[in-house]
Amino acid sequence: MNLMMLLEMQADAFGDRVAVGDSATGLRFSDLFEQAGQLAALLRSGDAERLAFIDIASPSLPVALYGSSWAGKAFVPISYRLAPDRLADLVARQAPSIVSAGADYLDTVSATPGNMAQHTGALMASLTGTESAQRDWSSEPEDIGVLLHTSGTSGDPKVAVLRQKHLVSYVLGSVEFMGAEEDECALISVPPYHIAGIAALITNGYAGRRIVQLPNFEPAEWVRLVREHNVTHAMVVPTMLNRILDILGDGKGLPSLRNLSYGGGRMPLPVIERAMTLLPGVSFVNAYGLTETSSSIAVLGPDDHRDSWANDDLAIRARLGSVGRPLPTVEITIRDEEGNEVAAGISGEVWVRGEQVSGEYGGKSLLNAEGWFATNDGGRFDEGGYLFVEGRIDDVIIRGGENLSPGEIEDVLLAHPGVSECCVLGVPDLEWGETVAAVVVLAPDAAPSVEELRQWVTKSLRSSRAPAVIEFRSELPINDTGKVLRRVLKVELSAQIANA
Repeated sequence: MNLMMLLEMQADAFGDRVAVGDSATGLRFSDLFEQAGQLAALLRSGDAERLAFIDIASPSLPVALYGSSWAGKAFVPISYRLAPDRLADLVARQAPSIVSAGADYLDTVSATPGNMAQHTGALMASLTGTESAQRDWSSEPEDIGVLLHTSGTSGDPKVAVLRQKHLVSYVLGSVEFMGAEEDECALISVPPYHIAGIAALITNGYAGRRIVQLPNFEPAEWVRLVREHNVTHAMVVPTMLNRILDILGDGKGLPSLRNLSYGGGRMPLPVIERAMTLLPGVSFVNAYGLTETSSSIAVLGPDDHRDSWANDDLAIRARLGSVGRPLPTVEITIRDEEGNEVAAGISGEVWVRGEQVSGEYGGKSLLNAEGWFATNDGGRFDEGGYLFVEGRIDDVIIRGGENLSPGEIEDVLLAHPGVSECCVLGVPDLEWGETVAAVVVLAPDAAPSVEELRQWVTKSLRSSRAPAVIEFRSELPINDTGKVLRRVLKVELSAQIANA
């Protein structure tokens, strides 16, 4: 099993289709295969063990990914948004490696010992006219395909190991080969060093779908690219979708868009309901997955969205807030603190098992003896087998011994017409241990008071869930994949309370 097996199929079956870029001038699948072979020959010519990639998304990205697999070298995309000292440290750990870097990062990584750093454009240009490697890539499933560094705000990042068997199993289990029509185009706005970016690259390619890349997300630019390139498929995270919907007030819509998938965090019900109203012709897909699982393990499909939204049965309508049902290729259970499986309706920790599940960090497997991986995500199943993810277990607010779900409170706040965005978290409290705090971004021209928002929550939930602390801000802090930096807010608010 090797990603190159998949690319070879693509080049042979639809080599003349454009893989990445503009429909008239982009990189074709046959060109991608040829350049991957040329890069593989270069990687094999020296003692480099890895190819590190520190650059924004471009057509060079798939060449680097597949060329690494062809050569039998690990592909290591690293965040270019790191501070220079942290970036240099991570790159130094890759030695001996070839480092493909953007112009803004080349000086930082060039100084790391044991590596050969080169500008990405120059590296790719050097391949022109060179001979491709033999088609002798390894089919060993245990070969390392991709190494992904976790993106914590502090501390030493962990390295998630995704082997060829995990990546190939995910693609074969979730995508139909050549399933895309020739006019289909996918917009990828997730960075290369995120699992969603890697997964979108290989799955869209396997389907035969052209890819357009947005290196740095900006809602107006996202909308422009969808319209200009007649994008049919796209993937966003919840905060991205909310900001995209604000742009669509121009009335022009997104006429080419057929499928919009989302993931990477909880999707507030008011946001997805608004999206389905503004984009009635679009099929929505909620995909839940983790780096350690090679991307998606559960999906709420288009029919599930429509059926839930239109249903008067509250239990079925609630499924619009779920992540759907497990993929056929994986097993998911909910376990209590002792590791015992719990019944439907009972909350616990999400555990997953399957061929695409790595659960490995830095050579140390976190799978148990039966192959189960404990995700650290809280969740529950309903009676119909739909999975509801309730957030990271360590994000649960424990108030006086009662576990409170931040997402439940966020959904209520977002239903208030004066609230545009919000983040709910627990902060220290002398009496209760923790109490509920909310950081709120108001809708334009709205000015609800703190007490109004508290009463709004109390009317829908118990008073114990009403935020004791509400802070208004102009925007929420997010990382480069669009996730709200919940822990940053927690530290800031906790410090404010301690110093009050």
